[in-house]
Amino acid sequence: MQQTLSIIKPDAVKKGVIGKIMDRFESNGLRIAAMKKVKLSTCDAKAFYAVHKDRPFFNDLVDFMVSGPVVVMVLEGDDAVAKNRDLMGATNPKEAKPGTIRADFAENIDANAVHGSDSLENAKNEIAFFFATREIC
Repeated sequence: MQQTLSIIKPDAVKKGVIGKIMDRFESNGLRIAAMKKVKLSTCDAKAFYAVHKDRPFFNDLVDFMVSGPVVVMVLEGDDAVAKNRDLMGATNPKEAKPGTIRADFAENIDANAVHGSDSLENAKNEIAFFFATREIC
């Protein structure tokens, strides 16, 4: 049993597709072990995405992530990291397979609806960023 972090980004929250995205996870064997809606501060977004701080898109990413509330979730299941990545689809929604979250709900490569941990190690760190152990059921 693995855990991974998922974030429904501001564009998808604004569109009102939180429930539709959650259904994708649950219908594909991922259980929501923790969830909350938060408004990231600039400091939070910079800290969370610090791995990208030297990339040209960093400031735009931070600005986007603080532009509205997000829904953060701990997803749990067999091979949860890979399963979540498959369900999300390619980062660029134009390259995402039909039926993936990004193909169906993302606007563009910047406003791409969801974030998901890319490894077990990053999942542990990202989950700890948003959730105390007692919040995960």
